[in-house]
Amino acid sequence: MYDPTIFENLKVAFENHIYDLDNIEGKIDIKNRVDQMDLSVIARTFKIEFALVDHSDITAEIILDASLEDLAGEILEIANKNIGCTLALKFFKNIQNPDLQCEEIEQAIKDVWEDEIELTQTLSFVFGTELSSYTNAIEVKFKQKINEDQIRDIAMFLEHVLETLHMFKKI
Repeated sequence: MYDPTIFENLKVAFENHIYDLDNIEGKIDIKNRVDQMDLSVIARTFKIEFALVDHSDITAEIILDASLEDLAGEILEIANKNIGCTLALKFFKNIQNPDLQCEEIEQAIKDVWEDEIELTQTLSFVFGTELSSYTNAIEVKFKQKINEDQIRDIAMFLEHVLETLHMFKKI
């Protein structure tokens, strides 16, 4: 019998919780969904992007990745390997005052998320247009890999994502 990988189990668990937030609870609107198999490096990626129902201009994207090493280590049952998936978040928000707002965003992230993260904010704008705002891509990478042991934590994780989106509305 086929035994799903850690990646597949986590992907389905995330999908179930996120679609419940959209379809049943009506808290979010799903904007995009990507489920990729990269054959050049034999890796899997799952992304799902959503926004709060009442504030669609700020989005969150959950990114789940499994490398060849993770997939092969699990399938081949290689002992003493740190097998699992990497997890990251990306938030997209337009800002007008980067010096002030980027600091506020960093503080909001630190207030919600643990210290075991890497935070990057990347600002961009469309060349040739009047510069009135920047798009801030806020990336939060979690240093520890996750596996099925964290499936029960997904609901709380998503509550933190929603809390972050609510905080970003005020910035």
